[in-house]
Amino acid sequence: MLETRLEQLTACRAAALLRQGEISSVELTRAILERISAVDKKIHAYLNVTAERALTDARAADARLMAARRDGETPPPLLGVPMSIKDVISTRDVVTTAGSRMLENFTPVYDATVIEKLNAAGAHLIGKTNLDEFAMGSSTENSAFGVTRNPWALERVPGGSSGGSAAALAADEGIFALGTDTGGSVRQPASLTNTVGLRPSYGRVSRWGVIAFASSLDQVGPMTKDVRDAALILDVIAGVDPRDATTVDMPAPNYLAGLETGDLRLTGVRVGAPREYFVKGMAREVEAALRAALAHLETLGAEIHEISLPHTQYALPTYYLLAPAEASANLARYDGVKYGARADTPGDVWDVLRATRGRGFGAEVKRRIMLGTYALSAGYYDAYYLKAQKTRTLIKHDFDQAFNQVDVLVSAAAPTPAFRIGEKIDDPLQMYLADLFTLAQPLAGIPALCIPGGFGAGLPIGLQIMARAFDEAKMLRVAHAYEQTTDWHTRKPVL
Repeated sequence: MLETRLEQLTACRAAALLRQGEISSVELTRAILERISAVDKKIHAYLNVTAERALTDARAADARLMAARRDGETPPPLLGVPMSIKDVISTRDVVTTAGSRMLENFTPVYDATVIEKLNAAGAHLIGKTNLDEFAMGSSTENSAFGVTRNPWALERVPGGSSGGSAAALAADEGIFALGTDTGGSVRQPASLTNTVGLRPSYGRVSRWGVIAFASSLDQVGPMTKDVRDAALILDVIAGVDPRDATTVDMPAPNYLAGLETGDLRLTGVRVGAPREYFVKGMAREVEAALRAALAHLETLGAEIHEISLPHTQYALPTYYLLAPAEASANLARYDGVKYGARADTPGDVWDVLRATRGRGFGAEVKRRIMLGTYALSAGYYDAYYLKAQKTRTLIKHDFDQAFNQVDVLVSAAAPTPAFRIGEKIDDPLQMYLADLFTLAQPLAGIPALCIPGGFGAGLPIGLQIMARAFDEAKMLRVAHAYEQTTDWHTRKPVL
């Protein structure tokens, strides 16, 4: 008899039960679909639930599992496990909107590389999750298709832009999910929903087939219910891709195997606590949770060192110059002529272009396109964009220096718990500050992971762990040791 309901299973546990024949993929998939039917009207985590397709794929998975057991073969690691995918990642024959009216009828004829890899590992799609339009936002309030709500408090945001994926996992409407992280869009929603969000090193995971926001910052990352699942999904999606020249041809270790040793001691691990991440305006409960987490890591044998990342204060303005600049170039293709839903309007091509972009893009997307275009314009390129690129180099140098002294860095993932829906939507600067602790890592290209780290006033607080580029294994080891010696990740919202 199972110790937990099917929809509450982690990916690792579900895969093990499927291999053993204790549950079927059809049973698991139906349990998730029933949970979505029961609670998603309140939460709106999904934009599209592919129920028929999911059940067909589950039946095929059950047949493969039965054959593997009969023949004594080892099936693929995720065979029969359903997955929830952020609706900015292309899925063949399934509408992929990027949360925008501009792409509301776009049906890709191909899968993104990460989807190909997950399919090869045996996972099957159960639905596409909501997001801020073109992944631009920190609350999932900018979606053209409605707001997603936080399962821990329905009047509050789940974070963004991967808020749909995070909310789906927190509410047990999925087993695991993919999100994308440009400036914190996997880690910040994980912090606000008591889930796990991993941003890999830039170049570790292919971006091919992912609708672009800022090409030098975007990364696909696992969103899961625990650290072992994050390691498992990263094992599947990591690796070089000839279709994405920014992927690095470097062998990835077996991340999950690295956590299977059973050793939860962190003896000799040097943990850096950057003083710049203790900022004025940080919620008291977040600071208290962070200090308690550092003390707990010390009891596991870690050495805690206070360090400095002196250019941290420039991460926010640097990001909000570079990311919109890249967005203005990437989104120029959606003009109603080459790509995007065309506005039916009289006039010449310029009239069509203006009407298309005016109706197709939401306010936040337009704001960032305008900001990016301004920063790249003649007379301002050197003053803004070029200076931001130089500052980005200084931020990366800070991390390089820090990792000469310590093995990992630890901070809060968000300065406050989840805020109320509508609280910051009319104040872009306050909204941008929600990503204060998650912007520097993408600029430096390093990996970062958010795990459950406590609660304040009944709302989740996330703990962020960072490592040097391509050292996800060490980051996962520290995260796993903390997770397995605390119980934050076991807590569930009441719906």
